[in-house]
Amino acid sequence: MLYHKRPAAGPPIDPAAQPVKAQPAPPSRWRSWMGRRLAGLADIITPPVCLRCHTPLATQDTLCPACWSAIDFIRPPLCDRLGIPLPYDAGTGALSAKAVAAPPPYRRARAVARYDGVMRQLIHDLKFKDRHDARKLFGRWLSQAGADLIDDADVLIPVPLYRWKLLRRRFNQSAILSAELARLTGKPNAPLALVRTRPTQPQIGLTARQRQQNVNGAFLVPPRQRRAVEDRHVLLIDDVITTGATVSAATKALLTAGAQSVDVLALAIVTDTAATLDA
Repeated sequence: MLYHKRPAAGPPIDPAAQPVKAQPAPPSRWRSWMGRRLAGLADIITPPVCLRCHTPLATQDTLCPACWSAIDFIRPPLCDRLGIPLPYDAGTGALSAKAVAAPPPYRRARAVARYDGVMRQLIHDLKFKDRHDARKLFGRWLSQAGADLIDDADVLIPVPLYRWKLLRRRFNQSAILSAELARLTGKPNAPLALVRTRPTQPQIGLTARQRQQNVNGAFLVPPRQRRAVEDRHVLLIDDVITTGATVSAATKALLTAGAQSVDVLALAIVTDTAATLDA
């Protein structure tokens, strides 16, 4: 049987040029003029530079061409269930062998790029160096990569941190992503609808089975938050999907609380090109 090779990825399109649904009304002339003035003032106070290498740029909130091209953006063909790249185009609804062998509890997952190189550094800076200056760029990327999932979603819910970890870090990176995506799309955001009920070990270095055991039963929808979840199509937001253990455990808690379905959207995913089976 002849297979078509996966086409080489072309230059990624800036998601800023890809509008999403539920756009706000056009601004007035006064607001447009004031916005341009403030943007110009911001460029004087903090000149625009690449968010990674700090090369001077013409606009804020983006990367230089070299850093942009170093990101391995995920483009079709994809596994419809796991969102991982496929080696060839098997048509609409194609599934990877992994998705067929062990279907996850969530309906679909999508990610912006592979978790390596520049993307890994950007996420690491967000989580561990308090670098929140890339949130607008992240929001644009998420809105493009998850366009179909966003259209179907009734509410956005971030993967939560355990309370003591949240106090130490002072912020939840998934909640930052969820809030930015809600701002761009107009979708309701429910950052308190899901809680982590117990501390879990860092997932780095654990096997797939250990990761699953580590987060099993670690999430809960509080009774007072059930109205935000019941009969809703939930879009779960996270920074990185590794084995899928964390988002699977969170999905089970949301479905138990009455969610109609759960999709997952993340900045990055740990993956190799997958084997494919037709759906």
